[in-house]
Amino acid sequence: MMKTYNIYKILLVVGFMSTLIACTDDFVTVVPKTENSENYFNNQVEYERALIGAYDALQPTFWNVLLGEIASDNTLPGGDPGIVDGIDTHSVHEMNANENNGVLRSIWQWNYVGLNRANYILEFQDKTDFEGRDNIIGQAYFLRAYFAFELTKWFGAIPLLTNEEGTRILNKRIQPGDQYTMERVKDIKTAYSLIEKDLIDAVQKTNLSSSASFEIGKGAAQALLGKVYLFDKKYDEAAIVLQDVIDSGEYSLVADYNEIFENENENNVESLFEVQYSNYADVDWNCLQCGNGNVAVGYSGIRDYPESAPFFAPGYGYNTPGQEVVDEFEAGDLRKDVAILDIVDWASKNTGVSYTLSWGETGYYNRKYLPRKKNYNTHGNFALNHPNNYRAIRYADVLLMAAEAYNEMTPSNDVLAQTYLNQVRSRAFGDNSHNVTVTGEDLTNAIFHERRVELVGEGHRFFDLVRTGKAVDEIDGFTINKNEIFPIPLVELELANAVERWGQNPGY
Repeated sequence: MMKTYNIYKILLVVGFMSTLIACTDDFVTVVPKTENSENYFNNQVEYERALIGAYDALQPTFWNVLLGEIASDNTLPGGDPGIVDGIDTHSVHEMNANENNGVLRSIWQWNYVGLNRANYILEFQDKTDFEGRDNIIGQAYFLRAYFAFELTKWFGAIPLLTNEEGTRILNKRIQPGDQYTMERVKDIKTAYSLIEKDLIDAVQKTNLSSSASFEIGKGAAQALLGKVYLFDKKYDEAAIVLQDVIDSGEYSLVADYNEIFENENENNVESLFEVQYSNYADVDWNCLQCGNGNVAVGYSGIRDYPESAPFFAPGYGYNTPGQEVVDEFEAGDLRKDVAILDIVDWASKNTGVSYTLSWGETGYYNRKYLPRKKNYNTHGNFALNHPNNYRAIRYADVLLMAAEAYNEMTPSNDVLAQTYLNQVRSRAFGDNSHNVTVTGEDLTNAIFHERRVELVGEGHRFFDLVRTGKAVDEIDGFTINKNEIFPIPLVELELANAVERWGQNPGY
């Protein structure tokens, strides 16, 4: 199978859902192309095509990853220092984003598009029977949960179509007109509960192993369920489901940390879930979501890097790591040079390297997702169109989440917590002499430190700080009971006539 979702671009099949929430400010007057939707799902191929359409909606969600770092204490927004471009990213970093922020609206739009494409499959899940149908339906539940979880992390108690009791998300599309009656769920904890139910269904229905690179297996559903349990402070439940992933034997740590982020080693044994990208289709500034490349990679590239210089390709200098996260790496940690590019040191060792420092002038770049010269081809805007997959869930993350769950559960099991933490550290240092032996709160802090250095640049840091209550101490400008989530885009409130009904998030 191709590594991207381009086998079928089924916008003619489910693209009308984009007009519902994402593609136009005039969707209330648009007649959606639904005339044939009820006549679909007549055979396995049609279910598979619809599933690919739901996966395809992951590609435009690149802002989730970029801003997950920029909003945290890991990176600066970067960009052109002369004009301070990317004002929306700067406001997110400075904790003063408002309801007109364009990148936050992109996160809202595209995650709802993906959620509704999954809804489309689930609405007709019982229409046609065939061998393997449960696996497709299980993946649809996973995708709906993934998109809903992202929306909840960013915006809190989101609007969803639920049953009268508010205990299940309805298996039906959000159609034009529904926005006028949809209600926000009661609170964030309720949202987590709804997402957990979808993931429990996904775990029950998905196959243990995936049959195509873009598909998730049971382990991904379990890992995401374990993560939601951590956000929901359900540590015992998290430990059980994450232990099952570990015991399955389906996943392991890649021996060489450097190999994880190179294209030739995508979808490897450490990856439970990757968002698939290619640079096959064109993309330009007028429609960043129109291509199939990872736009976040181009944003993160080195400003004015010469085409003649080795290994890397140029970009726009966003999402630049700060000195604090660089210093977080311990001496001898082999991950540092994989995660962080010191451009001054790189230029001193390689002929022909020059660059323009971006806003903030840290001198560091997120090497994991820097553009690689070898990935250039003849398609579209090179600086935006890169094939680097986003490693959304890695086995190292599973081990660290399991360590956290065992450490936080009552009573704690710090022996197992140390075991899983030290598996990650042993790879990082190439030996066992850096193993952690502390317990209790000291072990908790060691796990959080490890998450930061293991997962830096991968979009998790801001949400880790929020869910652990550490954000106010680590993020400049962070205000408790406000900055845990971001403002709902005003235009979305207005289009749904929901300024009063939904209300804005507190403090915005």
